[in-house]
Amino acid sequence: MDYFIIEVSEEEIRREREKARELRRSQWWKNRVGRGACHWCGGKFPPAELSMDHVVPVIRGGKSTRGNVVPACKECNNKKKHLLPIEWEEYLETLAGNKQQ
Repeated sequence: MDYFIIEVSEEEIRREREKARELRRSQWWKNRVGRGACHWCGGKFPPAELSMDHVVPVIRGGKSTRGNVVPACKECNNKKKHLLPIEWEEYLETLAGNKQQ
């Protein structure tokens, strides 16, 4: 279920991706990934195995700001893709429900 769709221009996407590249070079980001924890699954990973995930994806109107980016393992980041947090939680709940059956 999509909760909202926003038209985001290619230019805005390009700008936000450039801001994300700058943020990745910051000491703040290096400290975040240095903790070695995936925001979504809580798993522990070497910093090199964590990527930057936008909580609200850029293509859904999210920004490349400290409040909207989190370290994520590649598996979580690839599965979450363009989902909003509530959509991601629903996805995880369906997985948990399938395991219980």
